[in-house]
Amino acid sequence: MSTAQSMTQSAAPATDSPSPAPPAPQKDGRTTQRPPVVRLLARPEVGVFLGAAAVYVFFLIAAPPVRDGGSMATVLYQSSTIGIMALPVALLMIGGEFDLSAGVAVVTSALTASMLAYQLTMNVWVGVIAALLVSLAIGFLNGWLVVRTGLPSFLVTLGTFLILQGVNLAVTKLVTGNVATDDISDMDGFGQAQKIFASTFTIGGVQVKITVFYWLVFAALATWVLLRTKYGNWVFAVGGNKESARAVGVPVTFTKISLFMLVGFGAWFVGMHQLFSFNTVQSGEGVGQELIYISAAVIGGCLLTGGAGSAIGPVFGAFMFGMVQQGIVYAGWNPDWFKAFLGVMLLGAVLINLWVSRTATRR
Repeated sequence: MSTAQSMTQSAAPATDSPSPAPPAPQKDGRTTQRPPVVRLLARPEVGVFLGAAAVYVFFLIAAPPVRDGGSMATVLYQSSTIGIMALPVALLMIGGEFDLSAGVAVVTSALTASMLAYQLTMNVWVGVIAALLVSLAIGFLNGWLVVRTGLPSFLVTLGTFLILQGVNLAVTKLVTGNVATDDISDMDGFGQAQKIFASTFTIGGVQVKITVFYWLVFAALATWVLLRTKYGNWVFAVGGNKESARAVGVPVTFTKISLFMLVGFGAWFVGMHQLFSFNTVQSGEGVGQELIYISAAVIGGCLLTGGAGSAIGPVFGAFMFGMVQQGIVYAGWNPDWFKAFLGVMLLGAVLINLWVSRTATRR
């Protein structure tokens, strides 16, 4: 009996011994909360914002006329004509494609509206609508060729660029006998169209072009589309990896073609502004503008490889271009330095974006 009791007592657990402490949780660098400053630097538009602020301060010091309200209105106007086109170009780049025909497409749109209305003696709105259809058709053709052939958009749109450049000159000379279109300022509907595309309004005694307003509205709309809609997710997806995007149900063909058509819409809008601002169009213009639009997007944080970027970044990128373009004039410097400044800005923006990216991903 005593033996059974002793066995029972030995089998009973000790109640006064302390329980072992739980193991300390191991830290995983992937789930570590990054500081707010580092998270801010991860935004693609931060680098260009800092660069735009630096350029603005520089010309405030180097070119005193910039401090005048009228001068800043001119800077914003120059920026808006670049920025309106830089926005759809940036969306296209986020989607993984380029459009080298964007610059001459602006002139093609303006030439179409002007010559169609003047030569057929029709209301200018007929030319405006026809120009919109032509611009959208050019964008559709570019997108369709890229999707159907699998050729790089660089090659496809380079071909379109050369075709449009030749057609702009040849058709204008054939129809008008000159390299420029005829003045349409006395035609029906011109006043209405000018109010929509090329009017000015007064803010604090300063005359501001309506394109500045359109520029900011389009930027806000593009930002909302990218960040708050399913279509924005599609744009990032096809730019990152179109095959993976197609595998999860993203309509790659529709997204790519629609992005090229957005560039066509931007070309039409800027073309209409130019037409109703100057009443006539020079057929040889537009060459080289596509590089400025692409540069503004790249400076704004859009990657050349696609899949990353924003709509706000190109706004600051376009502002830098307008600031430098007009700042050189206000400073009294040789305007030949403009392209050199653009090259420095482009390289600087690429280096800043690289530094921002590495800083944001460093643990």
